[in-house]
Amino acid sequence: MSKLTPQTKSALRARRHRRIRARVSGTEARPRLAVFRSNRFVSAQIIDDARGVTLVAATAQGGPKLPQKKQAEQVGKRIAEAALAKGIQAVVFDRGGFSYAGRIAALADAARAAGLKF
Repeated sequence: MSKLTPQTKSALRARRHRRIRARVSGTEARPRLAVFRSNRFVSAQIIDDARGVTLVAATAQGGPKLPQKKQAEQVGKRIAEAALAKGIQAVVFDRGGFSYAGRIAALADAARAAGLKF
């Protein structure tokens, strides 16, 4: 690795996230579905970047104790239901620098199954 390459996992994720955010932006017509994954929980927000406003948010924190993949599926379902209730039907997906696998993929699949288009 070069001396310019970050050495920590969080710095590498931040670099990937910046690269993704350079291409992905939410508008009023198609807001951005941003996902964050910690060691214990997963959370998601639907954001209108043009106005800088969070329209809908959902998290696994404070809910029933479930396996992490089930938590992610529930968050995906809840975020989709809340978005559809607010009239949001299509979003752009921002995986937040995380790989599209495991909990991130489970959240996305559950949101799609609940009626959100991306």
